[in-house]
Amino acid sequence: MPSSTPRPFRPSRLLQSIPPYVFWDLEGRKAAHREAGRTLLDLGIGSPDQPVPEEVLAHCTEAIARRELSRYPHFRGHPELFGAFAEYAAERFGIALDPTREMLSVAGSKEGLTEVVLAVCEPGDVVLIPAIYYPVYVRATQLAGAEPVFVPFRDDGSLDLDAIPAAQLARARVLIANYPCNPTTATLDLAGVERLVAFAQQHGLLLISDLAYAELGFDGYRAPSALEVPGALDCTVELHTASKSFCMASFRVGLVVGNADVLNALDVYRTNTGYGNASLPQIAAAAAFRAHTRIVPPIVAEYQARRDALVDALRAGGWPVNAPRATMYLWLPVPDGLDDWQWVEHCMAHHGVVVTPGSAFGAAGQGRFRISLVQPPEQLREAAHALTRAASGVLA
Repeated sequence: MPSSTPRPFRPSRLLQSIPPYVFWDLEGRKAAHREAGRTLLDLGIGSPDQPVPEEVLAHCTEAIARRELSRYPHFRGHPELFGAFAEYAAERFGIALDPTREMLSVAGSKEGLTEVVLAVCEPGDVVLIPAIYYPVYVRATQLAGAEPVFVPFRDDGSLDLDAIPAAQLARARVLIANYPCNPTTATLDLAGVERLVAFAQQHGLLLISDLAYAELGFDGYRAPSALEVPGALDCTVELHTASKSFCMASFRVGLVVGNADVLNALDVYRTNTGYGNASLPQIAAAAAFRAHTRIVPPIVAEYQARRDALVDALRAGGWPVNAPRATMYLWLPVPDGLDDWQWVEHCMAHHGVVVTPGSAFGAAGQGRFRISLVQPPEQLREAAHALTRAASGVLA
């Protein structure tokens, strides 16, 4: 006779072995402080707060009446998005991509990167990951049953590829690179990207280039694409997204572009687990990519104004900070006397400011914290003053 006691359904052992996602953890901590009556200025998650561009919204309004939206979406992606991205890639990076073979639409670059790793990696493979990394790089590797091996950074922010142990390099299947880098804000010029491609070619690796912050460059800096390097298509896929550059994070639309064999493997994975990315977000992203020369400059100008306001106010408070030339973040040392999570709790509890602990991005991030430029300049100045008071309280 069946037991009357309900059976508990728990996550699999694999999922239980993976630590909670940092921003899920941070959300719970923020909620506890708000329930205690504290007002928080949230500079934690890098969630764009600027509005979706009017040109994109107008295109959505027109597109939502299309009869095609009642049908399942295209498996690999909407032709309108592929055409727009091909134009963007040619204009922005000088590269020619075949939309039928070298593009695939995904529900944001985070999901896309995870699916690439799951599509090409097997248990026993090694995935080479920056020592300070966006969390999904490790989570995807663990879900594939592969082994993450961490590549340290040089002082200039580039990856120290010579430091990878030979035995682990021999088993390596994938190298992940993220420039402009979240959270460190490090950037590369084209020569730096060429070194990554050459390393992947030399060792038979798939290079996954996470270019989520492609357009968020300041002071004249423009991030290069790995696919600009001659021969890169033989060993590279690159992730692009509408989330950061166009303030469209809720649309959940991005692209994986590059090596056709990898995209075929990704297509096999996705068609066995889903039915393509939603059409309307792809149509909206197409409008954004086509209008990038009009849409991007005011978004970047606002981020640069925020960066300048925060950097100036922090410097005035004695913080050792350099102005990053890309991304939407600052990456700073935690004051002596606290670890990074203690610092985060101290800032929330006593000064009402939310920042992200550096250890969220790996053990090598301990002793650092990240600030997101997701508030207007005046709010960021207030946050800088609060962080300066917080640091003084710790050191007193």
